[in-house]
Amino acid sequence: MDSNPKQPDRGINTRLLIISDTHGMQFPVGVSVHVDVAIHCGDLTQHSKLDEFRAGISQMEAINAPLKLAIAGNHDFALDIPIFRQKISEASRLQALDDALVRKEYGDYGAAQELMNEAKEKGIIFLDEGSHRFSLQNGAHLKVYASPYTPSTISSNEWGFQYSGNHSFSIDSEIDIAITHGPPHGMLDMSVERKRIGCPQLFAAVAKAQPRIHCFGHVHEGWGARLVTWRSQISSNPSHFTDIDNDRSTTIETLSSINGSRFESPDQKEIRERKVAEYHLRGYCQVSPSTDGTLSIGNGKTLFINASIKGHDNLVQFPWIVDIQLPAYAS
Repeated sequence: MDSNPKQPDRGINTRLLIISDTHGMQFPVGVSVHVDVAIHCGDLTQHSKLDEFRAGISQMEAINAPLKLAIAGNHDFALDIPIFRQKISEASRLQALDDALVRKEYGDYGAAQELMNEAKEKGIIFLDEGSHRFSLQNGAHLKVYASPYTPSTISSNEWGFQYSGNHSFSIDSEIDIAITHGPPHGMLDMSVERKRIGCPQLFAAVAKAQPRIHCFGHVHEGWGARLVTWRSQISSNPSHFTDIDNDRSTTIETLSSINGSRFESPDQKEIRERKVAEYHLRGYCQVSPSTDGTLSIGNGKTLFINASIKGHDNLVQFPWIVDIQLPAYAS
């Protein structure tokens, strides 16, 4: 455990925009608001085609932020060169491919990576797996951990950045924000089949490091935000059953709280619909520290955010704006 935990109540006010899983769609209108850092948690594309990467980069360029961070998702398989080669090889065995058409749609191996690298000139930084440090324009210092990897499925050979068995998520205790494509097990990871498909190893790594924020996507039906308070002692094999103090944790929003249920009263329905109308008006959901301290982030608390934009039947889900305190960087 960290004997000197992060102090969320001191530092520089920093505003974040967090989105994920845009899958080649038009970005939400709410991204026009000014933020200090914009974060895209992967699946910029649907089919990993060059035109989709170009469109996504163009849309990220238009976000009103001096720093924009992005990671890959499983749909961005052209960035995973070994998997991309495997897909082309398998497709060639099944049918005759038009090399000229493939080259037009996907480019040479490494073309998508080159596009993402060139985006740095536009303020968009594509993050490889690992830890990264940034000095922000507002004077704050930010340390993030990034990983595009998600657990494999039966059809894993079709997707990029997936693993079978174990994967090491090396998140240290100084990380402010963990940016991963997939969710940790037990946190905003319920699939449409009502199965939790998040990664247990990722949950364990986050529980031990306790970053201020862990943002992700991948499981579209898991959209939402939950502020978790950790137990004072983290177990040797952390899980969402044993290491979260649920009595002191808060679910901020989920799809069910947005959509309502047949059991809600007329008054509850009116309150919910008024709240959702406000979200639509401003174009995003927001998490800001509360005056009573109940929504303070850090110091034994982690804000989990599933920021999947693409919902069922291409429904656009709300992006997230989050206000946190970050330490000042040394001049």
